[in-house]
Amino acid sequence: MAETKKVTVPSLMQMKRRGEKIAALTAYDATMGALLDEAGLDLILVGDSAAMVVAGYETTLPMTLDAMLYHTAAVRRGVKRALLVADMPFLSYQVTVAEAVRNAGRFFQEAGAEAVKIEGGQEMAETIRCLTDVGMPVLGHLGLTPQSIRKFGGYVLQGKTAQEAERLLTDAQALVAAGVFAIVLEKIPAELGKKVTESVSVPTIGIGAGPYCDGQILVTHDMLGLFEKFRPKFARRYAELARVIRQACSGYVEDVKRGQFPSLEESYTGEEE
Repeated sequence: MAETKKVTVPSLMQMKRRGEKIAALTAYDATMGALLDEAGLDLILVGDSAAMVVAGYETTLPMTLDAMLYHTAAVRRGVKRALLVADMPFLSYQVTVAEAVRNAGRFFQEAGAEAVKIEGGQEMAETIRCLTDVGMPVLGHLGLTPQSIRKFGGYVLQGKTAQEAERLLTDAQALVAAGVFAIVLEKIPAELGKKVTESVSVPTIGIGAGPYCDGQILVTHDMLGLFEKFRPKFARRYAELARVIRQACSGYVEDVKRGQFPSLEESYTGEEE
């Protein structure tokens, strides 16, 4: 049975010091949030990946602040133990620091988030510092940052050259200095993930960043085999639920068409309460 003690920002820091790995996944609704929480996840991220795996867009860029607040509030109603982190969507924190603080505050005040996630390195340090200064914990995100996908030209590996690797290490240190409690490292070489992890005092949470990070996160729809548009190398599938769901729905259609559902046992007689 999963441990019931509430996961907090300080307890994640303690996990790094103990050498205990951090397990994280994404959720977008109360039902999935509750299932992940009961399974023992340490951190649940309400990701802007909802734009792709829930709303059907090709990138995360169309996700709006109001939509993210809706999803976060829904997941909040299902999560009791795990640390609940909300993604700040595109243009909700990049315009001005004041706007970033105001928008981040809505996640805490209206949706029940316990932290927010912001993409970017040194250029986001001032914003992150202002958020943490007023009591809003921030999860950083380096490497492949999906909101910059147009700049990268696709979901391509980051940190391949010595210059890129050095920049990422510098960015990681800048985020720590700004006050992040952890850093997501996405789609970078495993050895670079190891270097970053060893160089910072806060936990690193990898997604396609190798086995040396302090924790791992996947998009739940990838991990469960629900999202089939593409299959990243790093996304191990623990189930193939898309196939199971199709089979179940096909069975339902067949039973309805043949008049085999509902049966008399599944029908009311008029004597029930």
